[in-house]
Amino acid sequence: MKEETKGINAILVFEVVGRPPEHLIATLNNIIEEIDKEKGISVKTKKINEAVPMKENKDFFSAFGEIEVDVEDYLSLVIVMFKYMPAHIEILSPQLIALTNNSWNDILNELIRRLHGYDEVARVMQVEKAILQRRIMELMQEKEQNKKEKEDEKKPAKLVKEKEPEKNQKKSRRKK
Repeated sequence: MKEETKGINAILVFEVVGRPPEHLIATLNNIIEEIDKEKGISVKTKKINEAVPMKENKDFFSAFGEIEVDVEDYLSLVIVMFKYMPAHIEILSPQLIALTNNSWNDILNELIRRLHGYDEVARVMQVEKAILQRRIMELMQEKEQNKKEKEDEKKPAKLVKEKEPEKNQKKSRRKK
């Protein structure tokens, strides 16, 4: 039986978008510092590119950071992948990867755990969206009802004002 591959060397690329450009560089530095603190991960090199204006929206900037990491095992790499969401991952070495079924179980269970977490967030957001849509409809109906009530309040006042001149005309005819 072959032994499981340990010790992975990989490159992770991160992209951040926002403004001001200085904030993007600071954010990338913070991400790299946090990754370096992760158990089983060691940052070997880092390169952060200057922020550049985005083509679609010149008010926003984009910046890239690239780090080379040494990772003890594949589960640690998977955890970093889900936790920090790099734009790209490239495994430099080893060329051939051997994993035991226990390692596959750990990786797949981590994947499932994260997917369940995202699914839960999505479901909560769907329920909250439905509640907000229902409340918006209620408010729109209330507004429409208030508008009709105000219009109805104005109608009798107009009728009374129109009838008053007729009464005055009748009184003036009687006097003659």
